[in-house]
Amino acid sequence: MCGRNALFATQEDLEKHFGAEVVTDGGYAPRYNIAPGEQLDVITNRAAAEIDQYHWGLLPSWADDPGEGIINARSETAAEKRAFRDAWDSRPCLVLSSGFYEWQKRDSGPKQPYRIYREDAPAFAMAGLWEVWEGEERDISCVTILTTEPNDLMQPIHDRMPIVLPDGAEETWLTAGPDERANMCQPYPDDDLEAYEISMHVNSPDNDDPSVIESLGHEQSGLGDFSLE
Repeated sequence: MCGRNALFATQEDLEKHFGAEVVTDGGYAPRYNIAPGEQLDVITNRAAAEIDQYHWGLLPSWADDPGEGIINARSETAAEKRAFRDAWDSRPCLVLSSGFYEWQKRDSGPKQPYRIYREDAPAFAMAGLWEVWEGEERDISCVTILTTEPNDLMQPIHDRMPIVLPDGAEETWLTAGPDERANMCQPYPDDDLEAYEISMHVNSPDNDDPSVIESLGHEQSGLGDFSLE
């Protein structure tokens, strides 16, 4: 799954990397600890030249009450599920990230948080689906992040991971049909993802500052490096 995100690249780097302009009301601000229910920076197939912000938690159009929404969708079944069927068919998007967080279960004690990121890029895109929930008083543009099986890096940490799109695949994700996008829903294939342990500081969404991403001092880069103690 993907239960927390960060985006702290500069606006200049974001716009250059994705070939899109920030249009968010109030402008862009770096964030180190984005929780479900907050705003995610996205690029949709409806506005591929714009970086906007959508509510993190997909609200099905048929839902009577918005609630918090569904933060993740299993890519293997998204086309079949009522909540995602229409969005899967015609509303793909990119969810921008400077790194996401995941928690590893241990034999004892609390779960250990990790930061997963790409060292060679200011930001990357995760595959998502977007929707607009229409209420009597307001409409809510919302998004969910698609997940898949873990790659070798993620497998010791969690049994799911977000679909991280390789460089050059972003435009294809936005323009392809459902069948082609289904074929893209694979564990991240490259070895340029890194992961390292961070402190429990990330556990509270109120903590949104650079200290969240500080390493505990033993960065990991491969399956054999992880300790499951």
